[in-house]
Amino acid sequence: MRTSSFGSKLSVSTVCKHAVLIALGFLAIFPLYWMIVTSLKSDGEIFNSSLLPHHWTLDHYKMAWDSIPMARMLGNSIGVSLLQTVCQVVTSILAAYAFTRWDFRGSSLIYGLIGLTWLVPFQVIMIPNYVVISDFGWRDTLTGLIVPNVVSAFAVMQLYNAFKSFPKALIEAARLDGASDWSILWRTVFPNLKASIASIGILLFITSWNDYFWPLLVTTKMEHSTIQKGLQMFMSSEMNLWGPLMAATTIASLPVLILYLLLQRQIIDSFVKGGLR
Repeated sequence: MRTSSFGSKLSVSTVCKHAVLIALGFLAIFPLYWMIVTSLKSDGEIFNSSLLPHHWTLDHYKMAWDSIPMARMLGNSIGVSLLQTVCQVVTSILAAYAFTRWDFRGSSLIYGLIGLTWLVPFQVIMIPNYVVISDFGWRDTLTGLIVPNVVSAFAVMQLYNAFKSFPKALIEAARLDGASDWSILWRTVFPNLKASIASIGILLFITSWNDYFWPLLVTTKMEHSTIQKGLQMFMSSEMNLWGPLMAATTIASLPVLILYLLLQRQIIDSFVKGGLR
């Protein structure tokens, strides 16, 4: 009887947990589904509550593609995100290795200051960065979008923990063999931590892809901006073009969705390893 009662309680508990997970999954997926369905509806159907269009159309995609330089802006977003991610990963690897390899005076203070910069909202440093970019003449350029974001405090802190857990015996063995610090980093440490570094890189790419405020502030010409700013063109104080907006948003979401589908295990592992839940 006790075993049966325990099994019943366990079964009820399992069902409740799965029900909660299904409900949360639905809440996460339904907005994405509604965005895609709305982009395929005709103008007369956009504001109805039907879950599927009665008349399927791709007119909103054509209008969105013709209204803004979609291909150029997608290319800008991909280029900016890739370059920014590479720069952040490289600088983070170098910083994390320095903090864990050498015990120099003030290292704890510097690491603490880096952690504090992560806590500062971007809106606080947005205007000072804008002034510097303007003085260098980098407004309306991809350089102005990338340079202020070549370092990520988040990535430094995450890779610091990964590098700190790396066996020091391997580093000392490589050093006894006559390897330089540069060789130890890229031939000994890096190959063994590629999974952690790749996970951080994926998160950095997604963060860069979703950035909106900085491109909005730095760029004025559409052909020099990213796709996130292009979505604003379908919204105004007078009216919102919901069909083209949903179509453009769907197109803008595709690269990240494809990236997630291909690398979902690495993305999940990055949250688990980093303690982000």
